[in-house]
This record gives sequence, structure tokens and C-alpha cells, in this order.
Amino acid sequence: MALSFARKAAMAAVAVAALGGVSFGASASEAASSPAAHPASAPASAVAKRSASAHRQVPQVPQVVTQVIGRGRVDGHRWSVALEFHRTLPKGYTLPTLPDGSTAPGTSLLCQRMYIGGVRIDHQGGRWADCQPVTGTQDPRASGEMGLWGLHDKGLSGSRLMVSNPEADVAYGVVSLSDGTQVKATTVAVPGTTYRAWAAPIPDGRTITAVDQYDTHHNRLTHDTNWH
Repeated sequence: MALSFARKAAMAAVAVAALGGVSFGASASEAASSPAAHPASAPASAVAKRSASAHRQVPQVPQVVTQVIGRGRVDGHRWSVALEFHRTLPKGYTLPTLPDGSTAPGTSLLCQRMYIGGVRIDHQGGRWADCQPVTGTQDPRASGEMGLWGLHDKGLSGSRLMVSNPEADVAYGVVSLSDGTQVKATTVAVPGTTYRAWAAPIPDGRTITAVDQYDTHHNRLTHDTNWH
């Protein structure tokens, strides 16, 4: 369950990360030294090596890339957050219908997988809960959102996770708590994409006083006091 921006909540409700070739061939001098030599041709072993080398030159692009954003312990429970990028829309997933009746655009899928104590947040919503359709690897619609997620009371109580999908210039986030402590989380990107996030655990009973985001030069870019 989650308390997040309206667009992400609506999407979740509806839908519920070469080697160079080596050529081999028959030696021309070997062919010339024997009058009975047949026209030069590559030995079978050399052909096999050349074929294997050519095969290695074409990297296999994974259809699903999973990148861990953060992990640790909170209130004695293990927690983790990962982004899961599907290059094509997976089998069984249907693009959601928007409030105006049109179908949401997208050729790929980006999922946010969050666990506390071994339980996936929003698992009640099915396999594609907390997933959003995107177009390719650089869709700007996946940036600029932040949410407070938990297993109870829509993320308002119990152990929770603050997760931000920031703009490209955000290097890290700092969550300030009511007891004076601060939790810093570094932005991590899915390899080969512009999709990124940072995640920070919020212990039970703590109140968030501010959430700040900074660039690589430690300049504060955003300051938010609307989370609790």
C-alpha cells in the first residue's frame, strides 16, 4: 500500500537493467608447396572458431533488467527496493485505460519492487502492481515522482520506505526525521536506461520533517515538508 503522487497511484490502481573476431584460413604457402593441393579452404576447426567469434561479437540484450536501489534493515526487518525494466511489454500485462477512456501509451514496462520483512508491498494488487508503462529506455514520464510506501495504513504507519524517482541531476536524497536523525540515500540507475531511484527506510513511529534532494556538488535542489 502506498501514499504517492496521483498519477502513479492511478496507474497502479488500474494495472494493479565482444570480443573482436579472429580470422582463420588455409595458408597460401602451404597450398603452393604441394602440386596436388586442392584450392585453399579453411579447416573445419577454423570455421568453427570463426563462427564462435562472430557469435560473441553480438551481445545478448536481456529482456528484463533488475537493479537493486537499496537494501538494509529497519525495525529488525530486512527491506529492499529494486527497479525492474522490461524491454517489451511482458506476457499477461495489459496497458491500463486512462480516465478519459484512452489506452496509456507504452512499449516497455518499469516496475518498482519493494519488500519489508520478505513481503512485497502492494502484492495484493497482483504481479503488475507498482508497474508503469514506458516507451523505450528514456521515457521522461518515469521521473519526478516520490512516494511513501508501507504494508499498513497506506504507508502512514509501521515500517515504511521513502522512494523517489528523481530527475537526472539528483545525486542523492536526505530524509530528516522528528528525532533529529537523517537518512541519506544515493540515486541508482538501471543500466542502459535513464530510469533511476533512491530509497530510504523510515522506522515505525518516526515522523518525517523534511525530504531534500541534492546534486553531485551538494547543492539542494528540492525541499519537501509534506510527508509525515
